[in-house]
Amino acid sequence: MRPVPTPRLHIDIDTGVCIGAGQCALTAPGVFTQDDDGFSELLPGREDGAGSALVREAARACPVSAISVREE
Repeated sequence: MRPVPTPRLHIDIDTGVCIGAGQCALTAPGVFTQDDDGFSELLPGREDGAGSALVREAARACPVSAISVREE
């Protein structure tokens, strides 16, 4: 049985909408962090979601829907 490939994701953070609640970083800490001002950003090298199954859950956890995720 061949392993199922993990889809590459395109993650977009609308920084004009982000309020810095931090739910993304709490939900998927291997992909998201917060900048010096407390706003969401992607960790370097994790821009494609790094195969994390939690990326979509992190987007859903955002209270202002500042994160969008789509498959490439």
